[in-house]
Amino acid sequence: MSGSDKTVWSLAIEEKRRLEIEREDDGSGATESSIIFVGSKNAGKTTIILRFLEREEPPKPTVALEYTYGRKQARGTNMAKSVAHIWELGGGTLLTKLLDSPINESTIRTATIAIVLDLSRPHELFLTLETLLKELRIRVNKALADLSTRDARTAEKMKKQAWKKYGEDHPDRDLLDLFPVPLIILGTKYDILQVCDYLVQFVLCQLALCFGYRTLTLRSGKS
Repeated sequence: MSGSDKTVWSLAIEEKRRLEIEREDDGSGATESSIIFVGSKNAGKTTIILRFLEREEPPKPTVALEYTYGRKQARGTNMAKSVAHIWELGGGTLLTKLLDSPINESTIRTATIAIVLDLSRPHELFLTLETLLKELRIRVNKALADLSTRDARTAEKMKKQAWKKYGEDHPDRDLLDLFPVPLIILGTKYDILQVCDYLVQFVLCQLALCFGYRTLTLRSGKS
């Protein structure tokens, strides 16, 4: 486990609340969002999604790009249910061209991306993370460019929002290349990684933190 006791649900709730505050600021009142799961093969992406949706069913292998959705109403309110459009990319890094479907100018404003990494295969971690981040950034930047042609104000606001939680005067500002949309890196099977050599654990965690910069969460196969 990481130093935090936060669950996938609590992370999602925090991100949703943050987005709701932003939407209240611009008066859009949007109640829909998109979550795109990518990552290592057999890393547990489907299991995470099923837990997120509170569905008690066995996970099935993901074929190419799969879609599902969930509805949830905030407790103690009479507000309409929020809708989460959930996309899962199978095949590890082989099918990234399919990301053009869930990442576009229509979805980019409310999109969150989750990269799920299998920590039990440390030799694949760097290549998987580097490849996915590169492909995701290409598609996110294209979606933002397309959005700018019809709504430059919103596109610019998204870019500024990425810096909001760090601050304009952050000491590492010149060193950071922030991802334009919310990004979470989930490391699964941490219980298996724990039996590896300590140096391997240390290097992998430092690598993931370097890429993610505060967006890393580690989970065992039992949590």
